[in-house]
Amino acid sequence: MHFEQLIDSTIESVLSAKHSVCISSNWSQGRTVYGGLSAALLYTAIKHQTSDDRVLRSYNTSFIGPLIVEEPIRFETEVLRQGKNVTQVSGRIIQNNKVCVQSQACFGVDRQSKIVVANKDTHAMELPKKAKFLPKIPKITPKFLNNIDLAMIDGGLPFTGRKKSHVHGWMRFKNSTSQITDAHIIALIDAWPPTVLQMLRWPSPVSTMSWNIEFIHPHHPIAPTDWLAYQAKTRQAASGYAHTEANIWDQQGELIAVSRQAVTVFD
Repeated sequence: MHFEQLIDSTIESVLSAKHSVCISSNWSQGRTVYGGLSAALLYTAIKHQTSDDRVLRSYNTSFIGPLIVEEPIRFETEVLRQGKNVTQVSGRIIQNNKVCVQSQACFGVDRQSKIVVANKDTHAMELPKKAKFLPKIPKITPKFLNNIDLAMIDGGLPFTGRKKSHVHGWMRFKNSTSQITDAHIIALIDAWPPTVLQMLRWPSPVSTMSWNIEFIHPHHPIAPTDWLAYQAKTRQAASGYAHTEANIWDQQGELIAVSRQAVTVFD
């Protein structure tokens, strides 16, 4: 299923308790569903609880347990507070009566303010002419990458024993047919492997525990064929855990999101 089809299926599930969602294996990441997809679908369910004038400001996700492909999932959402300016909503993905993913989103309306501070973080990466990342190796390359184009500019491939701990590159959907939404951006950001994966010399389990994204508004509309720039660094790593930060820009160089992750490393 394409990303937009899964989004539509999620909305149907929210509207009707009888409709369940099954995620096909082409979105798998090892033994579980690709985390960026599960977070994006849960956001879609959460967004359905808010009005259109409230845009996503921050999104916090915890990956609690593996989400198995081809098995039904359901969504639970709760409006924690509906204020004059801000709405807080939480949500969970349930599979086999277990909580697998949990998120909390903060939505806010635009307001007049005398406080204006322009972003000064920029990058100097040239737009790629084509995708350039992992080759398709059966049983090794995650299947979800069949849906996303990545073009690495700086950094190393997973398990290559690099001393670097940063990743720079570009990303976009291969077959997106609609304007890029916050759900698309959530799904794209997580496509890059954790920054420390390149430092390992052999395959080892690495997974995200918690993930925070802050969305910068307003920003220009993003076309389906546009590339998004991505630069991530390791802020600190020790004792089997790593803390990473990333900036995401649109194709015109406007900052649209800031991402932070806490990652477990079993080496």
